[in-house]
Amino acid sequence: MTTAHLDVARAYFHAVQTGDMATLGALLDEGIVWHQPGSNQFSGDHKGQGAVFQMLGSMMEASQGTFAIDAVHSLMDNGDLVAAHIHFTGRRDDVSMAMDGVDLLRIQNGRITEMWLFSGDQSAEDAFWGR
Repeated sequence: MTTAHLDVARAYFHAVQTGDMATLGALLDEGIVWHQPGSNQFSGDHKGQGAVFQMLGSMMEASQGTFAIDAVHSLMDNGDLVAAHIHFTGRRDDVSMAMDGVDLLRIQNGRITEMWLFSGDQSAEDAFWGR
């Protein structure tokens, strides 16, 4: 069971890194709840696949297409949860961010039903995204 969860997480991160929206759509549950941290324009709970895709699209627009998870350092599982130690970056004009984070995915029936994100430097991420 957990191997299957790790496979879903690997497929998710590969889809994010390659921009494979069809696979991403197949992996995110229609009723996903996405908990975006911090105090910026994207912070808060986003409910449903449409709301998550809208947020991600807005993040790409705000970062001039540069927001990326450039490394997945490790994946760890516990029951229906998979924790990923990642590194992410973004650039907008002369402002940039680059930091480690943790993404925590709840996987049920082969789909991601809930996602919590944690940033290594939340203040810097908030400053990058702005209000």
